[in-house]
Amino acid sequence: MNLIRNFFHSFFKKLIWIFWGFVLVSMILVASLMVINPPIWAWKLNRQFFPPENFPQQVQYRWVSWPKISNNMKLAVISAEDQLFLKHSGFDIDSILNALDANTHGKRLRGASTISQQTAKNLFLWSGKSYFRKGIEAWLTALMEVMLSKQRILELYLNLVEFGPGVFGVEAASQKYYKKSAQNLSARQAALLASVLPNPYRFHVNKPSKYTRQRTQWIQKQMRQLGPGAIPQGQK
Repeated sequence: MNLIRNFFHSFFKKLIWIFWGFVLVSMILVASLMVINPPIWAWKLNRQFFPPENFPQQVQYRWVSWPKISNNMKLAVISAEDQLFLKHSGFDIDSILNALDANTHGKRLRGASTISQQTAKNLFLWSGKSYFRKGIEAWLTALMEVMLSKQRILELYLNLVEFGPGVFGVEAASQKYYKKSAQNLSARQAALLASVLPNPYRFHVNKPSKYTRQRTQWIQKQMRQLGPGAIPQGQK
């Protein structure tokens, strides 16, 4: 009996140490993003180690700072991906509940991830839809919302997200598809880039389908309705 008790005592003690170790490491990693532009991140590594079809041998990537990203691009991704970005604390509860309801009733699964959640996933996590991974994502998202400004979160997102096979970040995408800096993107160009973000392997900037063109027009309409006030200003 004492042997079993000692085993469980040792086991739970190790679990506690692992838990607090994870908490400490995750806080350090997120805090470092206040001053460090990540040279590598989980989503890029996942693509390179487990490349999907049509993934190129040479990826395209170039970090660009917040002032050198067109306001059109900032507004386009907010309009397309997360119109409540400035209002929520990392989670769009209504969208999450609607997605759960749709899933429960066997309807088409709806996306409910905010820009903050997508940034946490791209930075730190593997692909998948398990509740365990979503739990870690929620913790990292909450940390980012506490430690980083909305401006910094959006800056990270725009520099890490994949706009096409092996094309990471808005500067690389702008150079590849428009031969210009991200600072000079027009409203339509930015909307077209944002329109492929649900799946840049199915939707293409250089060969937009009818759906992509319609989505681009819808995003431009949302951009006009939201206006520049939807773009975060200033750092914490």
